[in-house]
Amino acid sequence: MSASTTSIHIMALDGIVNVNSLFTLALFVGLTITSPDTALVGGSGGIDTACAAGPSVAEGLISSHVHSFSCFLFSSLIALALKNIINIRKTVEDGDNIDALGGGSNSKVAHFAASFIGEVNAVSLRVGTLVSAFGSVFGCGFLVMALVDLVQIKLGTFGCGSSRYSIAAVAPLLVLVPTALLIYVSLVLYAFTR
Repeated sequence: MSASTTSIHIMALDGIVNVNSLFTLALFVGLTITSPDTALVGGSGGIDTACAAGPSVAEGLISSHVHSFSCFLFSSLIALALKNIINIRKTVEDGDNIDALGGGSNSKVAHFAASFIGEVNAVSLRVGTLVSAFGSVFGCGFLVMALVDLVQIKLGTFGCGSSRYSIAAVAPLLVLVPTALLIYVSLVLYAFTR
């Protein structure tokens, strides 16, 4: 694997980790500001309290947040592991000493570390990157589900008189995010074949 290919893989893995971190932050912010007590349903806005989301929507919101967090964490851990493998291999290829691990070149630690450093398998790297990318995609899917539940808690369920506000809030989310995910998956699959 050439140095330019290695740096491209590292940049791609960094991108996955950074995006996952931003979405994870959004998850926690979403959880902290979500409360049925702050819903616009039944307030002074005149929206019918029959439109208020029930406990099942709140349970779905929490469940979707947890699933989304799990997917983002899974994706980030895979990406970080791949990045570490690439960096270890690159360090050894560049001629850096393993002496920093615990002694001279004849030490048992250096020999032990060198015995575990092998070739970075290109197929494994591609599959790992693909798995990490799909973890992010599933995390985004669960995040969208959580946001749909959040809208129902704040603005009312979809099947009642105030549903036009809920539908107007959710429509761009349900159009733009799947479109972006479709483009992302297409590009990841394209890169996977190169």
